[in-house]
Amino acid sequence: MACYYDATRTSSTPEKPNFIAQLSQDNWPSILFAMAGGVVLSLGNLSTQYAWAFVGLSVTEVITASITVVIGTTLNYFLDDKINRAQILFPGVGCFLIAVCLGSAVHSSNAADNKAKLKGAGYSPTSNGALTNEELRNLEKGTGIIEEAKAGTAEFLLELEKRRAIKVFGKSTIVGLSITFFAGVCFSLFSPAFNLATNDQWHTLKEGVPHLVVYTAFFYFSVSCFVIALILNITFLYLPVLDLPRSSFKAYINDWNGRGWALLAGLLCGFGNGLQFMGGQAAGYAAADAVQALPLVSTFWGILLFGEYQKSSRRTYVLLFGMLFMFIVAVGVLMASSGHRK
Repeated sequence: MACYYDATRTSSTPEKPNFIAQLSQDNWPSILFAMAGGVVLSLGNLSTQYAWAFVGLSVTEVITASITVVIGTTLNYFLDDKINRAQILFPGVGCFLIAVCLGSAVHSSNAADNKAKLKGAGYSPTSNGALTNEELRNLEKGTGIIEEAKAGTAEFLLELEKRRAIKVFGKSTIVGLSITFFAGVCFSLFSPAFNLATNDQWHTLKEGVPHLVVYTAFFYFSVSCFVIALILNITFLYLPVLDLPRSSFKAYINDWNGRGWALLAGLLCGFGNGLQFMGGQAAGYAAADAVQALPLVSTFWGILLFGEYQKSSRRTYVLLFGMLFMFIVAVGVLMASSGHRK
């Protein structure tokens, strides 16, 4: 049975320890589960930074969130001793699977639209949507690029490519989707790992050692997430991938362009994860995966603020609507399956 923590209590008992008391207890198996959750979350977050460039914000979020729910929700359902209603839960998982397939179709259809736009504007995209070497050189120099291009036009796509840190023209569609699916698998594992850390379903703790409370587990989870993110980012500064330019830690420290937004994103991510874990401890981690409704907000950002899918084909719009519709249905079904932990 899980132990709960009263935030108003300053003392602790052996059966119900508080955060400070648990820092000195022999609960390393649970700590390692919590830290493993932080590791996979950090890997998933970093992967999405690359996936956004290839696939777009909206499709990346829907695919990763759907994979997270399909795998993570299933694992949490069995870890939580099936406290969620299976007859409602798994039809919702099926809806997420459909959303994944539609998301991949949206990406392919939008890539074809972009290729047609470039060709119609007089550029010579190859079979995979790339430009010729001469056009790429002109792009780097800024030749022929309109400063205030309208969203959805070929000029807008070229201006966007010019400003990207990660150049996507000429890259295979499979690369972007592979990174996206890898991120989704990473995201699908952090919640079950945290579930194991707080409820010890595999009985790894010694007899008499209480389970980690949510706040203690979240502390170790956050520490490991931060350390792995620091190591990976510094490594990629000096050993970049996907043809990115090499940088240095000094250059990173001196460059504050967009740093405020990055810090805000980190704070919001941490706050959201904490609430998700608190909800999972109360109503089951499978139902708590309903927080994956975040792609609906991401789609708003992607379409209205970043100009994604502007002037696309009717086929792309139909697929996009279908993807979002199935996602909304899936989230509603998932929330309806919630139960109560004994």
